[in-house]
Amino acid sequence: MYRSHTCGELRISDVNKQVTLAGWVQRSRKMGGMTFIDLRDRYGITQLVFNEEVNAELCERANRLGREFVIQVKGTVNERFSKNQHIPTGDI
Repeated sequence: MYRSHTCGELRISDVNKQVTLAGWVQRSRKMGGMTFIDLRDRYGITQLVFNEEVNAELCERANRLGREFVIQVKGTVNERFSKNQHIPTGDI
């Protein structure tokens, strides 16, 4: 499956769902053992989180992603601890 959802459609009601997303890396940042990727497509942006404590190899791979890399990811939707009210997907 290419993708199950677009980057702009996930909401708080999707928490705990398994999803497949595809898009471009808009921004990547590493903070305190975690890597954050802003994944975008024509419909919006979804933040991806990779945690070294959960999967160090996957987190290292995420660290090597550059701007505009095209990727497909599979994972579980989680609620954000710090919300971003500036984007529709800011709760997840």
